[in-house]
Amino acid sequence: MTTSMFARPGRSAGAGRALRHAARLAACLALAALAACSSTRPGGLDIDRSIQAQSQNSRVEFVVLHYTSAGNEASLKILSQRNVSSHYLITDEPRPHVYQLVDESRRAWHAGVSQWYGRTDMNSGSIGIEIVNQGRQGDEWEPYKPEQMRVLVLLLKDIVARHQIKAPNIVGHSDIAPQRKIDPGPLFPWRELARQGLGRWYDETLMRAYREEFQWKGLPDVAWVQKELRRAGYDVPYSGTLDKATRNVIAAFQMHYRPALYDGNPDAETLAILKALP
Repeated sequence: MTTSMFARPGRSAGAGRALRHAARLAACLALAALAACSSTRPGGLDIDRSIQAQSQNSRVEFVVLHYTSAGNEASLKILSQRNVSSHYLITDEPRPHVYQLVDESRRAWHAGVSQWYGRTDMNSGSIGIEIVNQGRQGDEWEPYKPEQMRVLVLLLKDIVARHQIKAPNIVGHSDIAPQRKIDPGPLFPWRELARQGLGRWYDETLMRAYREEFQWKGLPDVAWVQKELRRAGYDVPYSGTLDKATRNVIAAFQMHYRPALYDGNPDAETLAILKALP
């Protein structure tokens, strides 16, 4: 009888410890769940997002196109592991693969020191697309593959529609950084893209009329050329002289709109294209 009396308290103590352990475990789980919930409620605030303002638009205003100057594997490694990046990478495989390396809501580090229509922090307002292409090799340029361009068109149409990007703001790296960059190069098919509603092109009928006018009456002065290049978005000096920086900008403009000859010389055809550009 004595043994029976001492046995019951022993069993009760063990059950109590188990209950206390279960209670502590439940409390820990509850705290963990609360912590997880609080990560979506800054400072414990309950934020109502059911009403969205009509007066808003995307922070993305530009698309900047580049070539990588490297192959698929090296391009992917450079853009994902080094101090440079892009939002998208299009490979040059028979069936091109599209990598999204940076979310569109975040800044990719692709534009560097650059300017377009007076905007200088281009990384903050742009989406960068890198295309695997070797670019310039000596005196030759690597052509872009038709498969890559088909993929690029699909990608651009989606980006432009979602962010309402204006045609003049689909540009090459050489357009926004003409003093130091030459990509995507003279073989990039700007005219074909513009015909599909992606990017800006000039009125070719007007261009021919302006070219004849310039050939007959003579060319405008350099100050006019610099003013018109600024109207088109380019960062160009106000010098009024045909200095090296101005020639670099003219060459970048020619590479985009008159790629057959991009020598930086403001000839009649180049200036006619510039004047015919919307």
